[in-house]
Amino acid sequence: MIELQNLSRTYEIGGEPVHALVEVSESIAVGEHVAIMGPSGSGKSTLLHLIGCLDRPTSGSYRFEGREVSELADSELDQLRQNRFGFIFQAFHLVPRLDGLGNVELPMIFAEIPRAERRERALAALAAVGLAHRAAHRPSELSGGERQRLAIARALAMRPRVLLADEPTGNLDSKSGNVVLDFLDRLNDEGLTLLVVTHDPRVARRADRALILGDGRIVRRAVAGELPAALTEWGLGVEPQE
Repeated sequence: MIELQNLSRTYEIGGEPVHALVEVSESIAVGEHVAIMGPSGSGKSTLLHLIGCLDRPTSGSYRFEGREVSELADSELDQLRQNRFGFIFQAFHLVPRLDGLGNVELPMIFAEIPRAERRERALAALAAVGLAHRAAHRPSELSGGERQRLAIARALAMRPRVLLADEPTGNLDSKSGNVVLDFLDRLNDEGLTLLVVTHDPRVARRADRALILGDGRIVRRAVAGELPAALTEWGLGVEPQE
């Protein structure tokens, strides 16, 4: 599904090049659950943004479902983002003045999905995350865990093939975080490809495997059973306090 070959991303800051990602090569199959780990500044979010077509690489090849992404026009990238990728961020990115239903419907408005279908898909997505009874509530009236589940519902309503999550439990307490992670696990069990950027070893251990980044490169690949030792090796094995 996802094929990366020598993918690099360089930014210029203050007239100096900053190599955020350096010659990353990786394959991700349909239905995989992959954790992306590494210290701050290691390139985790940059990699996620490139995979989700939120940014373009400086060099290298990225093929998604057999298509070379670098050859796509901006309009084709927009369609790819809308129809293939769902995004979940630590900060939720909900619209305060809209209720739950309105927040879930919003990306479908931009995608020009007919109103009746928007409403049907939004209600189904809210029900799927257990928030049907909160459809008329604004984000300020929801708990942190509920706001994150609302963000998941918004992503699911677009029926993505790949769900990209950047620190999805970073703003949540342990109990709320586990509810969100259990739901993501269920989505993955149903066949959704899941990529999760995280600093939390407990989150990473739910994945099939992990990519550990350092200085913009993949420095270690670890399947589930190897993950504790790999995290300790790279100084990432200390779990956060409750």
